[in-house]
Amino acid sequence: MSYRILLLGAPGAGKGTQSAKLADEYGIGHVTTGDALRANKDMETEYGTPRSFMEAGELVPDPVVNEIVKTALADADGFVLDGYPRNLEQAEYLSEITDLDAVVLLDVDDEVLIDRLTGRRVCDDCGANFHVDFQPPEEPGVCDECGGELIQRDDDTEETARERLEVFYENTEPVVEHFRDEGSLVTVDGESTPDEVFDRISDVVEA
Repeated sequence: MSYRILLLGAPGAGKGTQSAKLADEYGIGHVTTGDALRANKDMETEYGTPRSFMEAGELVPDPVVNEIVKTALADADGFVLDGYPRNLEQAEYLSEITDLDAVVLLDVDDEVLIDRLTGRRVCDDCGANFHVDFQPPEEPGVCDECGGELIQRDDDTEETARERLEVFYENTEPVVEHFRDEGSLVTVDGESTPDEVFDRISDVVEA
């Protein structure tokens, strides 16, 4: 069956990890806003192309993002959607263009999210990702892949992580309420191991 799944959750909740596992398990597309925009950056809309906004360093407006996501979903034989919708207008649009089989909110305590976000380390040379607690390198500070230096990115500091969470809640709470009001939202505990969380999501999807 070609499932249509929406995964919601704060930064650090594990959406990327779980989306990839779901796409692999069910043979469906993993649709992210960023990938969809890059793949269709020259698509003409009445507001212009995504490229015109991206090259100007501006946020791509909702109507353009909506058109791009609509195209990506139409091309996919089933999908797991990750990183969209980001606000109520996008959520309402999504409800108009597709019927979702599952809407899952990954619930993770703020302090756990902060630990996850601030513990991330990225190789300065090859870009490989590690985590000081959950996926540590064999040698502290050294990339397993290429031997490069592991750094903490500016957006992984505690101050930035807390700001990101604040923005997320402000923008996404109306999205969560939208799907809760529709009766389609299921909240899943996202604080266990990735495999345990995946099993819980699968139970919701296949219910």
